[in-house]
Amino acid sequence: MTTLLVIAKAPVPGRVKTRLTPPYSPAEAARLAEAALADTLAMVAAAPVRRRVLVLEGAPGGWLPPGIEVVAQSTGPLSERLAAAFGLCSEPAVLIAMDTPQVTPDDLAPALAADAWQDCDAWFGPAVDGGFWALGLAEPDPELVRGVPTSSPEIGAVQRRRLTDAGLVVRDLPVMRDVDTAADARLVAAEAPHTRFAATLAELGRTGAR
Repeated sequence: MTTLLVIAKAPVPGRVKTRLTPPYSPAEAARLAEAALADTLAMVAAAPVRRRVLVLEGAPGGWLPPGIEVVAQSTGPLSERLAAAFGLCSEPAVLIAMDTPQVTPDDLAPALAADAWQDCDAWFGPAVDGGFWALGLAEPDPELVRGVPTSSPEIGAVQRRRLTDAGLVVRDLPVMRDVDTAADARLVAAEAPHTRFAATLAELGRTGAR
C-alpha cells in the first residue's frame, strides 16, 4: 500500500505564500495558505493509502486532521527536503505539496490504485508553471530528486528527465495550477468553488485585499 506524503510550511504570516503579498497582507496570505493546507490534508485523509505523513516546517495547528503523522521537515534546499521526505519511506510513496488545494482523491487515483505500480515506476504530476505538483516513486530513492535545481522554471522537465534517464517507466497525472500569485488564487478558486480555499478567498475579496 502506498504512503502519501505532504510537504508543507505551517501557515505563519510572513513565511508562507509571500508572492501573494501584495495585494494581500502577510496575515491574509497566511489565511489563504492555511485554507489550502486544510483542503490538501482533507483530501489526504480521504485517500485510500496505508500511511499519511505531513512533512512540516513549523508547528502543527488546529488545521491538522486526525490520522496524519507529522514529521519535521529537514533543512537545506528544496531538493534536499524532498529527498529526505522520500527517505522516510520503504514502500511506494506519492508526494504532493500544499499549493494545489483543488486536487481531489480522483485526481490522484491513478497513482493510488491497487495496480498503480504495475509496469510503472513513477507517477509525475506536471504544473502549469513548469514545475510539478505530485511525484510518486515505486522505490522511493532519495537520489532521484536530490540536486534537481528547484529554482529553475524548467524544474518539471528536469525532474521528469531525471526519472527517465534512470530507466524508470513514468506515467503522468493531470496538469494542475499551483497557487503562487493572486491571479493563480482566483483561477484555482474558480475551478474548485466548494473548497475552504475558495471560501477564504471570497471572504478576503469582500473585505478587500490590502
